[in-house]
Amino acid sequence: MDVVFRNLAGGRGEIGSWRKLQSDDMLMLFAMVTDTILMACINLVATTSSNLINPNDTTPLTPQNIRERVRGSKFVLVVEEMQILTTWTVKLCLLILYHRLTMSLRQNLAVKIVAGYVIGGFILMEVLYLGVWCRPFHEYWAVPTDSTTHHLITNAVLNISSDIMIILIPMPVFLKAGISTKKKIILCSVFTIGFFTIISAILNKYYSFHDPFGSAWVFWYIRESSTALITANLSQTWTLARRVLNLTSFSENSSISRYGPSTGFRSRTLPSHVQISAVRGEDSMLDRSNSQERINQDYPVPLKIYQRREVVIEYPKEDGESSFGH
Repeated sequence: MDVVFRNLAGGRGEIGSWRKLQSDDMLMLFAMVTDTILMACINLVATTSSNLINPNDTTPLTPQNIRERVRGSKFVLVVEEMQILTTWTVKLCLLILYHRLTMSLRQNLAVKIVAGYVIGGFILMEVLYLGVWCRPFHEYWAVPTDSTTHHLITNAVLNISSDIMIILIPMPVFLKAGISTKKKIILCSVFTIGFFTIISAILNKYYSFHDPFGSAWVFWYIRESSTALITANLSQTWTLARRVLNLTSFSENSSISRYGPSTGFRSRTLPSHVQISAVRGEDSMLDRSNSQERINQDYPVPLKIYQRREVVIEYPKEDGESSFGH
């Protein structure tokens, strides 16, 4: 949660108001809420019984025992739903970020395709989970239950496949960025943390199938959602860290002429920045904290920077005086 707050604080510091937070910031707040509910309920699940009854358990199903298992099964249902909402919201936040990064690049089409896959997979899973597999709905906490693995299989396939796609999308953009090799490695390493999210997703389903009566799957549920939140917010916390710690920008500076080569009459140089958080053009990248990002968010169409050249021609008059024409 600390990483999420740092991300939002950094964004608020740049735009000047909480009301101007962008769509992915609001979605991240929603993911933080669902993850908090997930953590609270998963602690209750770890200490209560559910309708997953161990064949070796000889405890009789008394009315009190059944009530306890029904209560625990309802918490399991909440845990599963909060896990889905948290992980898929984080996926959507990353795709929104990738859309900004690739706005004028060929990879933008891949972002849209993966976004369609993620949204379609989420809708399919929710329809099956809430409206198809267990009818009537209260069968989810029936004691005992007939099937316990349908939603796990579907969730594993859609979750892991979409995670792999999301991690692979930005790699070509970062590798082509006009920054040093060392910085490319650092930048790519941040996103490869997402591979641990995939490992966590695989292991939580593995233990759910092979040891459903144990508690190992609980810990991997927590690790998956927590790592996903960290991965999605880590790259955005640099702005806040730079301001608080007075660090230099993660950029490469160069000096370019605003009006082209000097003509002998007037020339001016301005700093040019190549940064890491948004893309404009094929090979240039601008920081999300840059003023260009704040300009673009107020207009439906991204603004472009145009170069203006001014030419001054001097010629003599017949009386020997000089005049200027433009």
